[in-house]
Amino acid sequence: MQGVEPMERRNGSGIVKRKYLFGALIALFICATMAPAQVTLGRFRHGRNELEQVQSCIGGQIVDFTCNHGRDNRFFSPALCTKRDMYVYLPPCYDPRKQYPLMIYMHGFSQDERSFLELVPMFDQAIREGKCPPTIVASPDGSLFGRPSFLYAGSFYVNSKAGRFEDYVMQDVWTLLHEKFSIRPEPEAHALVGGSMGGFSAYNLGIKYRAAVRNVAAVFPPLNLRYLDCHGRYFADFDPNCLSWRQEVRPKAPVARYFGGLVKIRERRFVNALFDTKRQNPIAEIARENPIEMLDTYNLRPGELEMFIGYGGRDEFNIDAQVESFIYFAKCRGHCISVMYIKSAHHTFEGGKQFFPGMIQWLGEKLAPYGPCIPAESTRR
Repeated sequence: MQGVEPMERRNGSGIVKRKYLFGALIALFICATMAPAQVTLGRFRHGRNELEQVQSCIGGQIVDFTCNHGRDNRFFSPALCTKRDMYVYLPPCYDPRKQYPLMIYMHGFSQDERSFLELVPMFDQAIREGKCPPTIVASPDGSLFGRPSFLYAGSFYVNSKAGRFEDYVMQDVWTLLHEKFSIRPEPEAHALVGGSMGGFSAYNLGIKYRAAVRNVAAVFPPLNLRYLDCHGRYFADFDPNCLSWRQEVRPKAPVARYFGGLVKIRERRFVNALFDTKRQNPIAEIARENPIEMLDTYNLRPGELEMFIGYGGRDEFNIDAQVESFIYFAKCRGHCISVMYIKSAHHTFEGGKQFFPGMIQWLGEKLAPYGPCIPAESTRR
C-alpha cells in the first residue's frame, strides 16, 4: 500500500486577492495546547508501567511503535530520514481477517504522541458502548525533534524547512498502517482528527487528501491564520462586517495571552522554526497552508468532506474568532459543518478533553456504515 497523493491546488488568490498572499500573518501561530510539555532527560526514562496502566483499563490494545517504555520500537520515516514514534490503538477483539475504519489523531503543540495515551480510554469506551464502530486509531509524533518541547514550535504536519512532515503522515505513516493492519479502503472509512496544532493539520491535510479521507474533526483548530478585525486587531471577536486580513509578519506581536496577559506567546516562535525568513518570504507559504483560503485554492466542493469543529469561548489564542470566520466563509460556499461550542473552555489539554465525547460520537456516526467487515475476495475463497 503506497501513500496517498494530494488534490491539485488551483492557481489564483482564493478568498482574498493575490497581493494579500505576500502580506500575511505569521503562520502557525496556530497552536497549541498550553498543557506543560512532558519533557524528560531521556526517552528511555519514561515509566515502563505507563503503557501497562493504560492497557489494564481498556478493552482494546495499544501497539507500541515508540522508544518510550524501555525498548526502541520506532519506525523509520523516509520523508524525515529518521526514526519516529507512534502509538496504534486496536479495538477490542481485533481480527486481522476483517477490515476496519481508520483514524489518525494528531496532537497539539508542546506535546508528542504520549498525550494520546490519555485519550485512548475515551476512544475505547465509545467503542465498547457502541457509540463508535471498532476502529483503528493511530497517533504519530509530530514534534520537531522527536520529543515534546515548549521551546520550539511543533511541525504542524506541513512540509517546511523543519522537515517533510506532511509526507511523513500521508506517505510514511499511511503506508505503514496499511501494511501492518487491516484497514477498509473506502475514503468514507478514514478520518483525520486533532487538537489545536493537530486540528489545523486535520483540516489542512483533509482538504488536500480528500480523495483518501472524507472525515475531519478538530478541537481548537486555527483555521484562519490571517485573521484580523477591520481595525487590525487580532484578539477581537469575529464580526463578518468588520473583517480584514493580516498582511505583515509581526514577530514580537502576541498570539496568545494566558493568566490575564502575564504569559504571552509571540509570533516569532512559530514562523522561525518552519520557514527561512532570511531567504524566502514565508507569507506566501502561510497563505497556501491556511485552511480558510484552501477552501477556494483547492476547490473544495460541498459534500466532499465531512467536518466537525469543537471550540471554546475563553480561548487564549482567540481561536474562537478564527473558527467563526472559517465557519462563516465555509457556509457561504455551501458547506455544512457540525459545531460544538463550550463557552467556558480554555485552550488547554484539559479544556480540549471536554469536547472528545461529542467529537467521538460524531465520528462514530460517520464511520458506522463502515464497520469491520471481511473483504469480499476473502469470502469467495
